[in-house]
Amino acid sequence: MSDASPIGYTWLIFAFVTVLSWGFYGIALHTGQIGMADPVNGRYKAFFVVGIAYFLTAMIGSALVLWFNGASWVFPMKGVIWSLFAGLVGSIGAFFVLLAFGAKGSPAVVMAIVFAGAPIVNAITAISLHPPAGGWGSLRWQFLLGILFAALGGCLVSLYKPGPGAAKVHQSIQNQATHD
Repeated sequence: MSDASPIGYTWLIFAFVTVLSWGFYGIALHTGQIGMADPVNGRYKAFFVVGIAYFLTAMIGSALVLWFNGASWVFPMKGVIWSLFAGLVGSIGAFFVLLAFGAKGSPAVVMAIVFAGAPIVNAITAISLHPPAGGWGSLRWQFLLGILFAALGGCLVSLYKPGPGAAKVHQSIQNQATHD
């Protein structure tokens, strides 16, 4: 399906692939951290390998798409600066997710907070950089309610997530004792 399709929902497919990818991110990162078998530096080793994956995807994948599209290799400074900033805040966020795991935050709770809070920060930042016509007072109540629901949803998922079954708890305790 191309962007020129009559339906025009290609972006939605890409968005859902991102939701799936980022939805798996926290638990995969935590599992990779544990899999490093290094209770002190395992999270940093995992993040190092994540960086390799970012390199492969971002550098090689983007270069191939640019090359196949016959794109210009001119990068205007404004785009470079904002893109570097995006990469920094993205990688800082990923690094702090690891630190949250290391401080005994469970992946389910940490990621619920991240994925509920990030859209709120995004919405506030977007309307701050590009204020709506009529200013902040012109914001519709549905938008404000959506922000409230995002915060409430993250809170409820964090507070009431189901715990693992008895066998998983026992194995988790054994793994923790082995890694501590």
